[in-house]
Amino acid sequence: MKILNAVLGATALAALSLFSASANAQGYPERQITMIVPFAAGGPTDTVTRLVAESMSKDLGQQIIVENVGGAGGTLGAARVANAEADGYTLLLHHIGMATSATLYRKLPYDTLNAFEYVGLVTDVPMTLLARKDMEATDLKGLIEYAKANQDKVTVANAGIGAASHLCGMLFMSAIETSLVTVPYKGTGPAMTDLLGGQVDIMCDQTTNTTKQIQAGTVKAYAVTSPERLDVLKDLPTVREAGLPQMEVGIWHGIYAPKGTPKEAVDKLSKALQVALKDPNVAARFAELGTKPSPEADATPEALKAKLEGEIARWKPVIEAAGQYAD
Repeated sequence: MKILNAVLGATALAALSLFSASANAQGYPERQITMIVPFAAGGPTDTVTRLVAESMSKDLGQQIIVENVGGAGGTLGAARVANAEADGYTLLLHHIGMATSATLYRKLPYDTLNAFEYVGLVTDVPMTLLARKDMEATDLKGLIEYAKANQDKVTVANAGIGAASHLCGMLFMSAIETSLVTVPYKGTGPAMTDLLGGQVDIMCDQTTNTTKQIQAGTVKAYAVTSPERLDVLKDLPTVREAGLPQMEVGIWHGIYAPKGTPKEAVDKLSKALQVALKDPNVAARFAELGTKPSPEADATPEALKAKLEGEIARWKPVIEAAGQYAD
């Protein structure tokens, strides 16, 4: 009888906890929400996050503050959210690095596919292949020839292992079947500064970080990695047009919550994201940065989960072939 009473008591307690969580989620959100960006302030992902967070705040009726938790290729911020209370008040906005870190880091402190609830996709930012302003090559074909002929000297800057620029640089070297000298920096800003100063030769980074430099003519741009040309950079050919279709890639961004976050809260966040991505101001600012909001069908938990699973499978052989691990 004592055992039966204990079992019944535990069952009742579990049911009460679930009821309480559901009731709380129905009134969600009742206070400020924190959205973690796993990179430094001022970078491309930070810019995207702040635009979306501001618009989502209006729909949710509560402020979403953005907190930057950089380090270890975005895995520190992701781990922070994975270990946070699953109440919907701590979120993560991460880019493609969420998928690539599953291979880059052989000892992650969380299970990439199973440590989070999925909210939805935010945007898919194209990359641009750049070089210092005085680079001898005038087109992508010439740049590839130059890189192959000087592979022990040509330097490729990136914002650190796991950063979008690092991934794009690896994809470039894989596509041209040539290993170049990689130069990691502690962030996008220092990498771009040295490219502008001519201290490094090549860099591949998101349009959210490179468009203004390309328009100003302070760097030499060779191609954009999207399937179509961008309205904001109409004269810049796509990698397919330039003869390197293997370089087609976008730096997609998604929003996550800790595993176990109530479905009611996740659904409200997903709907708020969909509303935000239809915000004319968000669309206009994204356009200035060379990207577009994800369509409503992609701003869903199901679409983000499918994207993450597919991208882990896509990047695993690229990273293993390069042999560049973060641990």
